[in-house]
Amino acid sequence: MTWSIKGEMMVNCNCAVFCPCVISLGKHPPTEGYCQAWFGLRVDEGTFDGADLSGLNIGLLLDIPGLMSRGDYSLAGYIDEDASDAAYDGLVEIFTGRAGGSTFLFALLVSNILGFERAPIEYTVDGKTRRFQVGRQILGEIEPIAGNDPTKPVVITNSEYWPGENVTVARANRGKVRAFGRVWDFDGLSAEIMAIDWQG
Repeated sequence: MTWSIKGEMMVNCNCAVFCPCVISLGKHPPTEGYCQAWFGLRVDEGTFDGADLSGLNIGLLLDIPGLMSRGDYSLAGYIDEDASDAAYDGLVEIFTGRAGGSTFLFALLVSNILGFERAPIEYTVDGKTRRFQVGRQILGEIEPIAGNDPTKPVVITNSEYWPGENVTVARANRGKVRAFGRVWDFDGLSAEIMAIDWQG
C-alpha cells in the first residue's frame, strides 16, 4: 500500500494555554494533566493505493490519559460521507496507523479504537478563521493568535512535531464535541493550524 495526503489540519484541545506537546514532543504533560482533542483535516490532494482522497475531510477525536509519549490513547474518527468505499477503507488504515508512514504512531500509541463513521463534514476558511463541523457531533471555530505584527500570526517554525514542522498558534472561539460518549467544551482553549504533507 502506498498513500499520500497534502492539505491542512486544525486541532483544538483542552490545554488552558498552547499545547506543550508541540515543543516537548510528548515529554511534558498537557496543562491539565491529560489530553482531550478534536482534529479537523482537509485533503487537498491525496491517494491511497490508487483510490483518490482529494477533496475529502476527516474528523478525529483523541482521548489521552497522561503524557502523550506513554500512549494508551482512545481514538475515534469521522470520514467524509462523499468518500468512496476504497477511500473510506484507506483513510481508516491511515488514521489507525496500520498503513505505516507518517501516521504510524497511531498504531503504537492507540490502545482503544472507539470506531469510525461516515458523516457530513465541512472544513471552511474565512479569512484567517477556520471552521469545522461534523453534523452535530463536532462544532469548531479557531483563529490564529496575532504576533508583534498584528497582521501576522504567531508561528512555531522548524519544530520536530510529527504532523508538520511549522505550527500556527491559535485559540478556539468554539470547540464543542458530543460524540462517542465524550462531551467536551473547549471554547477559548488551545488550538493549532498546520499544513500537512504525509505519506506512506
